Amino acid sequence: MEADSVGGLNYKAELNSASFARLMAETRLEKRLYSFFESYKRKLRLDSPTDQKAATGLQEHRMTNEDEASDKKCLVSLEKFTDKRGTSSIPLACFNFINSIIGSGIIGLPYSMNQAGLPLGIALLVIVALISDYSIILLIKGGNLSGAWSYQSLVQNTFGFIGYLILSVLQFLYPFIAMISYNIITGDMLTKVFQKVPGVGPDHLFAERHFVIFLTTILFALPLCLYRDVSKLGKVSLVSMIFTIMIMSVVVISAATLSLEIPPVENAWSFAHWNAIQAIGVMSSGFICHHNSFMIYNSLKEPTLSTWSRVTHISVSSAALISLLFATAGYATFTGYTQGDIFENYCRSDDLATFGRFCFGISIITTFPLECFVTREVVSNVFFHGVLSNVAHVVVTVVIIAVSTVISLTYDCLGIVLELNGVLCATPLIFVIPSACYLKLSNNRWFQGENFVCCILLLVGVCVMVIGLAMTVLYPQDCSHGAEMFYCISNVSALNATPSSTISVPEVFSVSPNATNF
Repeated sequence: MEADSVGGLNYKAELNSASFARLMAETRLEKRLYSFFESYKRKLRLDSPTDQKAATGLQEHRMTNEDEASDKKCLVSLEKFTDKRGTSSIPLACFNFINSIIGSGIIGLPYSMNQAGLPLGIALLVIVALISDYSIILLIKGGNLSGAWSYQSLVQNTFGFIGYLILSVLQFLYPFIAMISYNIITGDMLTKVFQKVPGVGPDHLFAERHFVIFLTTILFALPLCLYRDVSKLGKVSLVSMIFTIMIMSVVVISAATLSLEIPPVENAWSFAHWNAIQAIGVMSSGFICHHNSFMIYNSLKEPTLSTWSRVTHISVSSAALISLLFATAGYATFTGYTQGDIFENYCRSDDLATFGRFCFGISIITTFPLECFVTREVVSNVFFHGVLSNVAHVVVTVVIIAVSTVISLTYDCLGIVLELNGVLCATPLIFVIPSACYLKLSNNRWFQGENFVCCILLLVGVCVMVIGLAMTVLYPQDCSHGAEMFYCISNVSALNATPSSTISVPEVFSVSPNATNF
């Protein structure tokens, strides 16, 4: 009896010490004390119902205290995985995040309005932005629940090795395909810019997209990609943002000055078009940043919930505003003729568009390293246990860049790349995986609180993936392959005719097949 009493006192004392340890969220001793409690609790081999109930009560008390201090504590304890905290301030983290969100996806957003119809397209773009904002924070919360410090470790802790492999493939493929699209854009944009320089004709070396892609990759992208710390790209991302604002200004000004010269299109202002699902894929590609969320979060000086929420809200709202203006102005200019690469719609003789191409080419070059960082991190985690020596760091970086560059030299249609990347990679990374992880880790029922929202996002994501892939395969978009649009050619007659008239235009300039309009 006396032994039982002493054992009970010792156990209560242990519970009190554990509660005290978990409440010390601001101290470096927190993890060590909690780990000590967990190991000691296992030694006690709690088997009785009373002990189980006491342990459950302690866990609930701990979770309550965590919620109360959630805006002050680190979501993911970096001390366990790194020797030091990040160095990024909130502005630098926002610049990196906005740069990651906008990327190459913004250039396809006017085409997504062509697919969905302008009114519905605007609504869908806002919804995708809100879902992205919500799921980014949800992702890091899931990391907190599972003790994960990266997207890969979160999925591994939640769904095991199979989930880890699936996520690793998706997290590698999305930024890798994005790197390919960046090179395609660089080749398309800068070759047209160089041809405006006196003495540079169509047969000049600088008018050859293969040479331009190779040159910009070696001189600019590769040196930036060799950095190890993503916070060092903050100022580079600021430069990219400045150029992005210039691009948006070019598109808005062109909408006011050029739209009257473009032939009208029937049903150009319909509320909705039947291939709106494909538009969601393109929009998802334009708002995906989940693959590097942990990387940017880990770079913060103070990685807390309030700080991360502020960075996320500022970044997503800023990117959404820029994207809305860009997409609306771009579609309003060219309506049914809008291409997957909006700058393919502008005539080569348009000096303002040439300036826009130059700005976008520079912006893409400065965005390229962010995607390379993510692909390299995935390779490092899968094959090198998260640690790369200096030699391995250089070799892996060079191999990734070389392979993406070779692929981009052989393919020049951007629209289909954005669609497939959005449907197959961006949609599961935004809608499906964060929701599935949170549902698996949460103790609440599926219809309670955030779990119900996660269920809806999960179902929507699966539907978008399946239907979007089917429609992309059945109704692939046309590609201009760098050819001038028909309205840019001075000898084309009757420019005011609609696409449904008897004027013959090349198939690559045909409007989208919106069979059903509402």
